[in-house]
Amino acid sequence: MLVNFRGIIISAKVKMATTTLRGSLRLLKRMPQLTYHCYMQCPMLQPPGPERTLHLIPCGATQWRHFRTNYRSNGKILPFKLSDIGEGIMEVTVKEWYVKEGDKVSQFDSICEVQSDKASVTITSRYDGVIRKLYYDVDDTALVGNPLVDIEADRAQEGSPEEDVVETPAVAQPHTHQEIKGHKTQATPAVRRLAIENNIKLSEVVGTGKDGRILKEDILNFLAKQTGAILPYEGEQQVPTPAVRTTASATSRHKAPVGSTPAVAVPRPVFTGVDRTEPLKGIQKAMVKTMTAALQIPPFGYCDEVDLSQLVRLRTELKGLAESRGVKLSYMPFFIKAASLGLFHFPILNASVDEGCQNITYKASHNIGLAMDTPQGLIVPNVKSVQTLSIFDIAVELSRLQSLGASGQLGTAELTGGTFTLSNIGSIGGTYATPVILPPEVVIAALGKIQVLPRFNTQGDVTKAHIMSVSWTADHRVIDGATMCRFSNLWRSYLENPASMVLDLK
Repeated sequence: MLVNFRGIIISAKVKMATTTLRGSLRLLKRMPQLTYHCYMQCPMLQPPGPERTLHLIPCGATQWRHFRTNYRSNGKILPFKLSDIGEGIMEVTVKEWYVKEGDKVSQFDSICEVQSDKASVTITSRYDGVIRKLYYDVDDTALVGNPLVDIEADRAQEGSPEEDVVETPAVAQPHTHQEIKGHKTQATPAVRRLAIENNIKLSEVVGTGKDGRILKEDILNFLAKQTGAILPYEGEQQVPTPAVRTTASATSRHKAPVGSTPAVAVPRPVFTGVDRTEPLKGIQKAMVKTMTAALQIPPFGYCDEVDLSQLVRLRTELKGLAESRGVKLSYMPFFIKAASLGLFHFPILNASVDEGCQNITYKASHNIGLAMDTPQGLIVPNVKSVQTLSIFDIAVELSRLQSLGASGQLGTAELTGGTFTLSNIGSIGGTYATPVILPPEVVIAALGKIQVLPRFNTQGDVTKAHIMSVSWTADHRVIDGATMCRFSNLWRSYLENPASMVLDLK
């Protein structure tokens, strides 16, 4: 606005509301000693809220001045609270901050990663603004309902209702969002880091995960297409073991090529001589609760051994085909599928009981869990609806779960809803074990390592056999010994004669 007048200097603060501005102009018109000339955009198009200062100057002056508009940063400080992420979780451990004070964030940007007693969750922002305060340090315990950060929201969001700030479900997804060419690409931080290290644009990678999420396998397959090679997963690197312990698994691993990267040396432990006390957190704290409840269950134990010689040969034939499709085929998909086929005949083993053991629920889906050793501790993700999956589909899902577990990105969806559990303790070592039931499930199995041992064949000759031991634990309140034995025999028959599974596959 430009105003001329004589002998008078006037300074007035004028709101941008249309009626107030027009009233001020009418007041200036009525003053005979003033003339005016104004130019401005329609006030209805101006941003609401900020005040403007009107500077008037003598018309006899040799210069003209424009009146200036100063925007003041009066954004509200909004406390971003940790919302209820389900499963009765009341506290989490802050594992990593993706922002610091002073950083500018947009909606869906990752703020931090938290670890509950069930899953790792990435919390994303609900607001556009600037981080003003972090309430916790790494490894601190955050309580549900308390603020995680303070965000100074952009002025455009000041008009939002106050209840929007208080509490809405946090984004409990194990992924973050990245804006690429107008759409959001979903990928975990580990996957995005892998893409950056290999100079790969996520917009060029086709995601095969849920809702188009890009998985680690997608990045590796993309690299393989560029280099013409099948790249191993990071989680496959193992510390070499003596030859006597690798005999049984010699058929399941290729000979290391010349010039391959040697195994990373394990750092030597340092003896400090000082006692240390620290609180139980995350998965360790969850184990206390789960194992305490499991001790209330009277267990029935049953052990057997399985001759996997035919399965070893079958897997050797299928391994190359699976690798050509970008998936490593282990024995576990066969174990899981055989268990699912057996559960059709013994549905009581795919059931759960309530806390007082007054009711039993027969589960329709075979959500078979796999005990997994991760840097965060022992976790049990599960493969959903195994009864509808092929062995190859199970292998793909296991690869996805292992990648998420290695990067600590398993979410609540992967860690809940299990109905039956297999623990592959043999991948570390040992033959027999005493697995502990995971309530409210009623059965769990521990699979020992595969050993090459002498056995008599049907002709009475001594032959080389691939033997695996299995240890079952059942809830003896609802599962009797005969039922457990019959199921184990059926499961063993599928594995000892894999061709028999073809008759029952759906």
